[in-house]
Amino acid sequence: DYRVDWVSSLQSFHRERSRGRFITYDAVVGYDKIQKYVASTHLLKAVIREPDWVIDMYWTDAKLVMDMCERMMRGGFKFDGAFLYCDLGYRGGLFFSPKHFEEQLHPVFKELCRFFHSHGMFVILHSCGRVEELIPYFIEEGIDCIQPLEVKAGMNLIELKEKYGDKIAFMGGIDVRLMALDDPKPIEKEIKTKITVAKEGGGYIYHSDHSVPKNVSFQQYKRVIELVKKYGQY
Repeated sequence: DYRVDWVSSLQSFHRERSRGRFITYDAVVGYDKIQKYVASTHLLKAVIREPDWVIDMYWTDAKLVMDMCERMMRGGFKFDGAFLYCDLGYRGGLFFSPKHFEEQLHPVFKELCRFFHSHGMFVILHSCGRVEELIPYFIEEGIDCIQPLEVKAGMNLIELKEKYGDKIAFMGGIDVRLMALDDPKPIEKEIKTKITVAKEGGGYIYHSDHSVPKNVSFQQYKRVIELVKKYGQY
Protein backbone atom coordinates (compact mmCIF):
# COMPACT_ATOMS: atom_id res chain seq x y z
CA ASP A 1 0.00 0.00 0.00
CA TYR A 2 2.81 2.45 0.78
CA ARG A 3 3.92 2.26 -2.87
CA VAL A 4 0.66 3.72 -4.15
CA ASP A 5 -0.60 7.24 -3.43
CA TRP A 6 -4.20 6.16 -2.81
CA VAL A 7 -5.21 9.48 -1.24
CA SER A 8 -4.48 11.71 -4.23
CA SER A 9 -5.74 9.02 -6.63
CA LEU A 10 -9.08 8.86 -4.82
CA GLN A 11 -9.29 12.65 -4.76
CA SER A 12 -8.80 12.72 -8.53
CA PHE A 13 -11.37 9.96 -8.95
CA HIS A 14 -14.04 11.79 -6.93
CA ARG A 15 -13.28 15.07 -8.70
CA GLU A 16 -13.71 13.58 -12.18
CA ARG A 17 -16.78 11.56 -11.19
CA SER A 18 -18.43 14.73 -9.86
CA ARG A 19 -17.88 16.21 -13.33
CA GLY A 20 -19.77 13.32 -14.90
CA ARG A 21 -16.72 11.71 -16.49
CA PHE A 22 -16.71 8.08 -17.62
CA ILE A 23 -14.09 6.42 -15.40
CA THR A 24 -12.25 3.35 -16.67
CA TYR A 25 -9.96 0.78 -15.15
CA ASP A 26 -7.10 0.47 -17.66
CA ALA A 27 -4.91 -2.58 -18.15
CA VAL A 28 -2.65 -4.10 -20.77
CA VAL A 29 -3.59 -7.77 -21.10
CA GLY A 30 -2.90 -10.97 -23.01
CA TYR A 31 -0.33 -11.12 -25.77
CA ASP A 32 0.45 -7.41 -25.56
CA LYS A 33 1.27 -7.68 -21.86
CA ILE A 34 3.31 -10.86 -22.04
CA GLN A 35 5.48 -9.59 -24.90
CA LYS A 36 6.80 -7.01 -22.44
CA TYR A 37 8.31 -9.89 -20.46
CA VAL A 38 9.08 -12.33 -23.27
CA ALA A 39 10.55 -10.89 -26.48
CA SER A 40 8.01 -10.92 -29.31
CA THR A 41 10.04 -13.30 -31.48
CA HIS A 42 10.29 -15.82 -28.62
CA LEU A 43 6.65 -15.41 -27.63
CA LEU A 44 5.38 -15.97 -31.17
CA LYS A 45 7.45 -19.15 -31.42
CA ALA A 46 6.08 -20.26 -28.06
CA VAL A 47 2.50 -19.74 -29.28
CA ILE A 48 3.19 -22.68 -31.62
CA ARG A 49 5.80 -24.71 -29.75
CA GLU A 50 4.90 -24.16 -26.08
CA PRO A 51 1.19 -23.31 -25.97
CA ASP A 52 0.69 -24.48 -22.37
CA TRP A 53 3.35 -22.04 -21.16
CA VAL A 54 1.77 -19.18 -23.10
CA ILE A 55 -1.70 -20.00 -21.76
CA ASP A 56 -0.35 -20.13 -18.20
CA MET A 57 1.17 -16.65 -18.61
CA TYR A 58 -2.05 -15.25 -20.07
CA TRP A 59 -4.11 -16.59 -17.15
CA THR A 60 -1.60 -15.52 -14.49
CA ASP A 61 -1.64 -11.97 -15.81
CA ALA A 62 -5.44 -11.92 -16.17
CA LYS A 63 -5.86 -12.98 -12.54
CA LEU A 64 -3.53 -10.15 -11.48
CA VAL A 65 -5.56 -7.66 -13.54
CA MET A 66 -8.81 -8.79 -11.90
CA ASP A 67 -7.29 -8.88 -8.41
CA MET A 68 -5.94 -5.35 -8.77
CA CYS A 69 -9.34 -4.09 -9.93
CA GLU A 70 -11.01 -5.68 -6.91
CA ARG A 71 -8.36 -4.15 -4.64
CA MET A 72 -9.08 -0.68 -6.04
CA MET A 73 -12.84 -1.12 -5.72
CA ARG A 74 -12.47 -2.19 -2.10
CA GLY A 75 -10.44 0.98 -1.62
CA GLY A 76 -13.30 3.20 -2.80
CA PHE A 77 -12.96 3.38 -6.58
CA LYS A 78 -15.99 2.75 -8.79
CA PHE A 79 -15.42 2.19 -12.49
CA ASP A 80 -17.83 2.66 -15.38
CA GLY A 81 -15.79 0.47 -17.68
CA ALA A 82 -12.57 -1.42 -18.31
CA PHE A 83 -10.25 -0.22 -21.08
CA LEU A 84 -8.11 -3.20 -22.07
CA TYR A 85 -5.10 -2.96 -24.37
CA CYS A 86 -3.96 -5.88 -26.49
CA ASP A 87 -2.54 -5.27 -29.97
CA LEU A 88 -3.14 -8.45 -31.95
CA GLY A 89 -2.20 -7.43 -35.48
CA TYR A 90 -0.21 -5.24 -37.83
CA ARG A 91 -0.96 -3.74 -41.24
CA GLY A 92 -0.85 -7.08 -43.02
CA GLY A 93 -2.90 -9.18 -40.65
CA LEU A 94 -2.83 -10.95 -37.29
CA PHE A 95 0.27 -11.80 -35.27
CA PHE A 96 -0.95 -15.39 -35.09
CA SER A 97 -3.84 -17.40 -36.52
CA PRO A 98 -7.45 -17.17 -35.33
CA LYS A 99 -7.07 -20.82 -34.30
CA HIS A 100 -4.27 -19.98 -31.88
CA PHE A 101 -6.26 -17.02 -30.57
CA GLU A 102 -9.31 -19.23 -30.01
CA GLU A 103 -7.33 -21.91 -28.19
CA GLN A 104 -5.11 -19.67 -26.06
CA LEU A 105 -6.47 -16.16 -25.50
CA HIS A 106 -10.19 -16.40 -26.25
CA PRO A 107 -11.07 -18.12 -22.92
CA VAL A 108 -9.01 -15.55 -21.01
CA PHE A 109 -10.84 -12.65 -22.65
CA LYS A 110 -14.16 -14.37 -21.87
CA GLU A 111 -13.29 -14.54 -18.19
CA LEU A 112 -12.10 -10.92 -18.11
CA CYS A 113 -15.39 -9.80 -19.67
CA ARG A 114 -17.40 -11.93 -17.25
CA PHE A 115 -15.55 -10.39 -14.32
CA PHE A 116 -15.93 -6.78 -15.43
CA HIS A 117 -19.58 -7.22 -16.46
CA SER A 118 -20.31 -8.74 -13.03
CA HIS A 119 -19.26 -5.39 -11.58
CA GLY A 120 -21.47 -3.42 -13.96
CA MET A 121 -18.60 -2.32 -16.17
CA PHE A 122 -18.47 -2.00 -19.96
CA VAL A 123 -15.44 -3.53 -21.68
CA ILE A 124 -13.54 -1.60 -24.36
CA LEU A 125 -10.72 -3.36 -26.21
CA HIS A 126 -7.89 -1.47 -27.89
CA SER A 127 -6.30 -3.63 -30.57
CA CYS A 128 -4.25 -2.07 -33.37
CA GLY A 129 -3.71 -3.68 -36.74
CA ARG A 130 -5.89 -5.73 -39.06
CA VAL A 131 -7.96 -7.63 -36.50
CA GLU A 132 -11.29 -7.99 -38.31
CA GLU A 133 -11.03 -11.80 -38.30
CA LEU A 134 -11.18 -11.74 -34.50
CA ILE A 135 -14.29 -9.57 -34.14
CA PRO A 136 -16.66 -12.59 -33.97
CA TYR A 137 -14.56 -13.87 -31.05
CA PHE A 138 -14.64 -10.43 -29.39
CA ILE A 139 -18.43 -10.43 -29.66
CA GLU A 140 -18.70 -13.93 -28.18
CA GLU A 141 -16.40 -12.92 -25.32
CA GLY A 142 -18.65 -10.02 -24.42
CA ILE A 143 -16.44 -7.12 -25.46
CA ASP A 144 -18.70 -4.09 -25.77
CA CYS A 145 -16.54 -1.82 -27.93
CA ILE A 146 -13.49 -2.20 -30.20
CA GLN A 147 -10.93 0.56 -30.77
CA PRO A 148 -9.08 2.13 -32.72
CA LEU A 149 -9.96 0.59 -36.17
CA GLU A 150 -6.68 1.38 -37.92
CA VAL A 151 -7.44 2.56 -41.46
CA LYS A 152 -3.99 1.87 -42.91
CA ALA A 153 -4.35 -1.72 -41.70
CA GLY A 154 -7.56 -2.15 -43.69
CA MET A 155 -10.09 -1.64 -40.90
CA ASN A 156 -13.07 -0.05 -42.66
CA LEU A 157 -15.48 1.56 -40.19
CA ILE A 158 -18.44 1.65 -42.58
CA GLU A 159 -18.10 -2.02 -43.54
CA LEU A 160 -17.62 -3.07 -39.92
CA LYS A 161 -20.66 -1.07 -38.83
CA GLU A 162 -22.83 -2.72 -41.48
CA LYS A 163 -21.55 -6.19 -40.61
CA TYR A 164 -21.32 -6.07 -36.81
CA GLY A 165 -23.00 -2.83 -35.73
CA ASP A 166 -25.88 -4.59 -33.98
CA LYS A 167 -23.50 -6.67 -31.86
CA ILE A 168 -20.58 -4.43 -30.86
CA ALA A 169 -19.80 -0.71 -30.63
CA PHE A 170 -16.94 1.00 -32.43
CA MET A 171 -14.51 3.72 -31.40
CA GLY A 172 -12.15 5.28 -33.94
CA GLY A 173 -11.72 4.61 -37.63
CA ILE A 174 -10.98 8.22 -38.64
CA ASP A 175 -7.77 8.33 -40.69
CA VAL A 176 -5.24 10.37 -38.73
CA ARG A 177 -3.10 10.90 -41.86
CA LEU A 178 -5.77 13.15 -43.36
CA MET A 179 -5.69 15.47 -40.36
CA ALA A 180 -2.23 16.81 -41.30
CA LEU A 181 -3.09 17.75 -44.89
CA ASP A 182 -3.09 21.43 -45.86
CA ASP A 183 -6.29 20.79 -47.82
CA PRO A 184 -9.14 20.58 -45.24
CA LYS A 185 -11.56 18.84 -47.61
CA PRO A 186 -10.30 15.23 -47.28
CA ILE A 187 -10.65 15.12 -43.50
CA GLU A 188 -14.11 16.70 -43.65
CA LYS A 189 -15.18 14.09 -46.20
CA GLU A 190 -13.69 11.34 -44.01
CA ILE A 191 -15.55 12.49 -40.91
CA LYS A 192 -18.83 13.26 -42.65
CA THR A 193 -18.93 10.01 -44.62
CA LYS A 194 -17.91 7.67 -41.82
CA ILE A 195 -19.52 9.18 -38.75
CA THR A 196 -22.84 9.75 -40.49
CA VAL A 197 -23.05 6.00 -41.11
CA ALA A 198 -21.41 4.82 -37.89
CA LYS A 199 -23.66 6.78 -35.55
CA GLU A 200 -26.90 5.34 -36.99
CA GLY A 201 -28.65 3.43 -34.24
CA GLY A 202 -25.95 4.42 -31.75
CA GLY A 203 -22.84 2.44 -30.94
CA TYR A 204 -20.14 4.79 -32.21
CA ILE A 205 -17.60 6.95 -30.33
CA TYR A 206 -15.29 9.33 -32.15
CA HIS A 207 -11.57 8.62 -32.02
CA SER A 208 -8.65 8.83 -34.43
CA ASP A 209 -7.55 5.50 -35.89
CA HIS A 210 -4.13 5.85 -34.27
CA SER A 211 -2.11 8.27 -32.16
CA VAL A 212 -2.31 11.84 -33.48
CA PRO A 213 1.20 12.65 -34.82
CA LYS A 214 3.19 15.80 -34.16
CA ASN A 215 2.67 17.09 -37.70
CA VAL A 216 -1.01 17.70 -36.89
CA SER A 217 -1.17 21.23 -35.54
CA PHE A 218 -3.43 22.40 -32.73
CA GLN A 219 -5.50 24.38 -35.23
CA GLN A 220 -5.87 21.36 -37.50
CA TYR A 221 -7.04 19.16 -34.64
CA LYS A 222 -9.33 21.87 -33.37
CA ARG A 223 -10.94 21.79 -36.81
CA VAL A 224 -11.29 18.00 -36.54
CA ILE A 225 -13.23 18.36 -33.28
CA GLU A 226 -15.44 21.03 -34.83
CA LEU A 227 -16.26 18.63 -37.68
CA VAL A 228 -16.94 15.79 -35.24
CA LYS A 229 -19.41 18.00 -33.38
CA LYS A 230 -20.97 19.08 -36.67
CA TYR A 231 -21.53 15.58 -38.07
CA GLY A 232 -21.41 13.42 -34.95
CA GLN A 233 -24.10 14.80 -32.68
CA TYR A 234 -26.62 12.18 -31.61
